[in-house]
Amino acid sequence: MAKQGKRLKAIYGAFDRDTIVPIQQAISLVKANAKAKFDETIEISMNLGIDPRHADQMVRGVVGLPNGTGKTVRVGVFARGPKADEALAAGADVVGADDLAAAVQEGRIEFDRCIATPDMMALVGRLGKILGPRGLMPNPRLGTVTMDVRGAVTAAKAGQVEFRAEKAGIVHAGIGKASFDEEKLLENARAFVEAIQRARPAGAKGTYVKKVSVASTMGPGVKVDIATLSATA
Repeated sequence: MAKQGKRLKAIYGAFDRDTIVPIQQAISLVKANAKAKFDETIEISMNLGIDPRHADQMVRGVVGLPNGTGKTVRVGVFARGPKADEALAAGADVVGADDLAAAVQEGRIEFDRCIATPDMMALVGRLGKILGPRGLMPNPRLGTVTMDVRGAVTAAKAGQVEFRAEKAGIVHAGIGKASFDEEKLLENARAFVEAIQRARPAGAKGTYVKKVSVASTMGPGVKVDIATLSATA
């Protein structure tokens, strides 16, 4: 614990956390100070001017990061017959129907993303109380209820990220690992920001993006200059 406290103290002293810096500098600072014994995840957080309690202000969607996330994503697919075979061929980790539903009900959830063919939703719907709170419920708006099983599995494995605003209007996602090149992290960050901008709900009034920060798994956040987030900045 003492070593951990000393390490964090050194990181906190490496820069002024109240200073707002360009996105490139923020990534550089976070990456340079990600010194844990494992490959830390680099995460971007955005505080939005919305109230997700109102349906017309919810921000939710998916985005494919150009350089992936560096994380191995386990994909579960509810499908039968040829579509189940298609899912397996595409690299799904768990595929099934009634058997997979039984496993989920028993608490054996061996996947990070869940995909289902439309005909499976009557079965999957009964698992809503289990999958919903974990953010795993398939949704046609997110492309996870689809007949294009191959495409959905491939996208999930390639680094597609789901996002959803929390109660305080904060949306966040991992944009890579500390081992990534800074340029790749920057490209991923901007791809995520662009997706959030495109997802601006009709009910959002005033300033949409209020605050942005970047941090690593074990490190403090660095405040980002919002004006530098676009690819043209």
